[in-house]
Amino acid sequence: MESALAKQVYDKLLSVYGPQKCFLEHMTPFQLLVATILSAQCTDKRVNMVTRDLFKRWPDAESFANCDRDELEQAIFTCGFYRAKADHILKAAKAIVEHFHGELPDTMEGLLMLPGVGRKTANVVLGDALGKPGFPVDTHVRRLSSLIGLSDSSDPEVIESDICAVMPPETWAQFSHLLIVHGRTRCPANRPNCPGCELAKLCRHTKTGKIKEKKASRTKKPVSKAPATKKTTAKKAASPARPTKNSTSKSRTGS
Repeated sequence: MESALAKQVYDKLLSVYGPQKCFLEHMTPFQLLVATILSAQCTDKRVNMVTRDLFKRWPDAESFANCDRDELEQAIFTCGFYRAKADHILKAAKAIVEHFHGELPDTMEGLLMLPGVGRKTANVVLGDALGKPGFPVDTHVRRLSSLIGLSDSSDPEVIESDICAVMPPETWAQFSHLLIVHGRTRCPANRPNCPGCELAKLCRHTKTGKIKEKKASRTKKPVSKAPATKKTTAKKAASPARPTKNSTSKSRTGS
């Protein structure tokens, strides 16, 4: 991927939406870790509704590590997949308490040691809570990266590598946020608003669509009617005209 394209996309999105911040509400890096785990296949709005009360009951890793599992599952039930998410949160909290003295690791390697934590979650925590370079690849980022032409892969790790290789580390977290807000606002899945898109001149998907339209218009042949033959003309002339309803009714009443 050319670095010029990534920079142009970043600059354009930044001018359109302005600086963005993490959509998940949190007060500490650990709280963001929990919120990100809950956000899997769940809206940020729903997660924020749940965590407002959740973090009042269990504000840190130690309190989560000692909480009742059934109570936790009930508290996060509306986020979906509550059993698996509760399992990840409890195991991660216990690992932090037992192996990291209650403090969340501040490196990618350390975060990936926690149960249930993948690169996306680790990048969210690094970029939005720890002030370190991190480029989270969610469904919006993955989809737009392919459409725009930022990466030719659908693998999140490859997409992360492709974009991070050509963009300054200080832009990674912001770039991810900008792609996410653009995906939600202008380019939702299966119904992108290409005619009104601010990235139309840069986007590979839009350019490809225009090229196809031009080729189709060039190859489309006008449909011409077949010329009438002498046989069909003579047949039309020989066939008598069909009487209308008014003329038929008049002839009947007059007889």
